[in-house]
Amino acid sequence: MKGFYSVTEKIKNKLAAEPFVNTVSFGGIDDVDLNKQNIYPLSHVMVNNVTVQEKTLTFNMSILAMDIVDVSNDETTNIFVGNDNEQDVLNTQLAILTRIATVLKRGDLYVDKYQLQGDMNCEPFVDRFENKLAGWTGTFDVVIQNDMTIC
Repeated sequence: MKGFYSVTEKIKNKLAAEPFVNTVSFGGIDDVDLNKQNIYPLSHVMVNNVTVQEKTLTFNMSILAMDIVDVSNDETTNIFVGNDNEQDVLNTQLAILTRIATVLKRGDLYVDKYQLQGDMNCEPFVDRFENKLAGWTGTFDVVIQNDMTIC
C-alpha cells in the first residue's frame, strides 16, 4: 500500500512547482521550521487523519502557506494597507491554495484519481509564528483509491 506516500508526494510536487513557493515541508505543526534561514515563501503539509473505507482512503489534510511580512520604515500613509506587504502575502498564499484545490477538483490530480471531496476551507493567520509570518491554513479532504488487498 502506497496511498500515504503517493498523496503526500503529489501534493508536495504541486506545491514545489508554484512560483510563490520556495520551500515545502511536512509534519505536525511543531515541525514548521521557523528559522530565518528558511527560504520563504514556505508551504507546510500536514495529514490530520485518514478515513479508511472499503474502496477509498479519505485524507484530511492541511497546508500552511506562508511568507514573511516585510515592514517598511516609511511613515504609514494608508491605514487600510498599512506600511507592510501583509495583504500581498495573503493574496499570493491564498492563490497557491486555490490552485491546489483546483487541480484536485478538475485538473491533472483529479484525472490521476486524487480528488478533492467537498471544498477547501482556508483560514488566514498573521503573527502566528515568531518571524512575522502571514498566510493561510487550507484544510481539505482528498479521496484516493484504496489499493490494499485482503490477502
